Amino acid sequence: MKNIFLQYKPFFTFLSKFLLFYVVFTFGYKMYLDQYDIAKNEVDFFTKVVANQTGKLLGFFVENTSISPHNSEPSIKIFYNNLYVARIIEGCNAISVMILFAAFIFAFSTQWKKTGLYIVLGIILIHVLNIIRITLLSFALYSYPEYEEILHGTIFPLFIYGVVFLLWILWVTKFSGYAKKSS
Repeated sequence: MKNIFLQYKPFFTFLSKFLLFYVVFTFGYKMYLDQYDIAKNEVDFFTKVVANQTGKLLGFFVENTSISPHNSEPSIKIFYNNLYVARIIEGCNAISVMILFAAFIFAFSTQWKKTGLYIVLGIILIHVLNIIRITLLSFALYSYPEYEEILHGTIFPLFIYGVVFLLWILWVTKFSGYAKKSS
């Protein structure tokens, strides 16, 4: 048994670092969300930021856009050309995706400074691309409401997860230090 652990030590190190980071930050995020009363339709701060930034980006392209709190659920409505096209809920803020991204980077870390910088820059990129994703989704839902399921459920999640996957590949092959060790 001891020999198996030594043989697969890099894998177990990766797995333990990943799980530690992921569990701690997911728990912290859940504690943060527990501050908000869903029964009173309270929307958390990060989701409001995403909604406001999405509204501003939409407004940059089209005049008749706005956002407003939903009356019967904890979400924010997006109006495009004065038509209610989408809503932003807690899951739309990409925090869970950012935690997953950062956990993987942390699990493959060798240097704290480089790892921290890559995580911060990656999270900023994910945030910006998420705002663009929601904006494009709003445009698409206005023009093609009959394709809501495939747009929201497949195409646009592929966009954000595809970017995260590419950031992971870039980290492992160029920045983490592992690719250099194995060469």
